[in-house]
Amino acid sequence: MHITARVDYAVRTLLELAAIDDGRLTKAETLATAQAIPHKFLEAVLADLRRGGLVHSRRGPEGGYWLARPAAEISIADIIRTVEGPLASVRGERPEDVVYSGVAEQLQTVWIAVRVNLRAVLEEVSLADVVSGELPGFVEQLTKDPGAWERRRA
Repeated sequence: MHITARVDYAVRTLLELAAIDDGRLTKAETLATAQAIPHKFLEAVLADLRRGGLVHSRRGPEGGYWLARPAAEISIADIIRTVEGPLASVRGERPEDVVYSGVAEQLQTVWIAVRVNLRAVLEEVSLADVVSGELPGFVEQLTKDPGAWERRRA
């Protein structure tokens, strides 16, 4: 899975908002500085997050951004889908829509399985989980495997 800068910035921005989540509005400049994100890029990401219903905003000198719903109700998958689209795609199509023939026929099943596994982690981890440092137990188990931390060659 390739995690784009846009997704990375969106997740980190929402984590900042989740950590602040005390009713205060937070300016884009504050978010950009806190996570070392280019301000102009962040403005575009925040626009996507606002259109996607993950943040609200208010303009003006007292304006800023805040989460549209509680951090525990926003999964990492929600953020990825908002800024990039489906979690898994094959040549821009959903895995259930691709068709293969011959020896590649079972490849669709592999892509579906990949999506299921992405969902298993990304839909179950919320902003609140990451901010609190208390990830779901199965995520901790997955990362305890020494092989999880090893690079694989192409």
